[in-house]
Amino acid sequence: MTDHQTTFDRRTLLALGAGGLACGLTSSASAQKTPGLKILERRVISHLSHRYHGWPTLAKRKNGQLLLVCSGGRESHVCPFGRVELMRSDDNGATWTWPQTLIDSAIDDRDAGVVETAAGSLLVTTFTSLAFEKSNYFAKGDPQRVARWKAARDRVPKAVREKMLGEWMIRSTDGGQNWTAPFRCGINSPHGPIALADGRVLYAGKALYHGKSRIGVSVSNDDGVTWKWLATIPTRPGDDHNQYHELHVVESRPGHLVAHIRNHNPKNAGETLQSESKDGGRSWTMLHSIGVWGLPSHLLRLADGRLLMSYGHRRPPFGNQVRISSDARASWSSPLILSGDGAGGDLGYPSTVEVDDGLVTAWYERLKQSPMAVLRMARWRLTG
Repeated sequence: MTDHQTTFDRRTLLALGAGGLACGLTSSASAQKTPGLKILERRVISHLSHRYHGWPTLAKRKNGQLLLVCSGGRESHVCPFGRVELMRSDDNGATWTWPQTLIDSAIDDRDAGVVETAAGSLLVTTFTSLAFEKSNYFAKGDPQRVARWKAARDRVPKAVREKMLGEWMIRSTDGGQNWTAPFRCGINSPHGPIALADGRVLYAGKALYHGKSRIGVSVSNDDGVTWKWLATIPTRPGDDHNQYHELHVVESRPGHLVAHIRNHNPKNAGETLQSESKDGGRSWTMLHSIGVWGLPSHLLRLADGRLLMSYGHRRPPFGNQVRISSDARASWSSPLILSGDGAGGDLGYPSTVEVDDGLVTAWYERLKQSPMAVLRMARWRLTG
């Protein structure tokens, strides 16, 4: 499960997947010089091989410690057993602690995000779901499995389960030794909020369970304790904003933000759309295509000022890709393949951090040899 010293450049990319990638490239996505990519290591890092893991987020603390949260404890992509788990690494991802359960409600806890604020607090996010109750998802066949799912579903009455739906957050001020109870934050996206240069915490996402849905950003001025809606990101003419999902945002320089959105509208279906803000998130440009097929995107500002987007690629070559912007978001490089050996589309949601000797990216993936999705990680470097 480990590949050492493998180098992907653009020629390798073309050999691996020219046909699958060609329709995802436009001039805006390939205007920049594409650096090389050297894979130092690629391996599975989850400990529980009998459990399905999904939708992780990786973050780096100021002290260098890496945090990884995910939805663990699962039996499948949709099930009643999802819980939010946390692992830590103090050696840039060489080793990972046993998972600590942070949130385990009576329904499905999905998509986990994590961030360290400017003040040093940790915020972890999730959202709850009852999708497992639908007939197309609920367990079938194996009587023991069906009985297990029914017992999990019925541990609280239906009315209580419905009240548990929401977008949730927990907070720690002591490095994760103690956590608050989950509280509603009114917005969700897979990778959670980001810390801004001015001390605020910004959460780009979607309101899921409050009647009319909204796409945009919320802000906290008190280190993540309370949240308020800041701005709506404009809907493109002809689009349904309900077909926008799973946002993430990065601060390219103080006050200047870039947001990426998963798009399921007919125009640019399956692509990542982009919006920008020059006033700290108070107003946003109209969403526009950047010519990137793949989703959802995680954004990172590198130490040299370039931006990096990591995203899942759920068609051949199945895996995860990254692109670089050296002009603070106007255009993106051609894709670099971080992993291209996937068995199918049940994978992705990569997030990336920069460490002393390069970069670390983590994602989830259902491998060919396992019915359960695992957490997979790559250590790698840009060469150029």
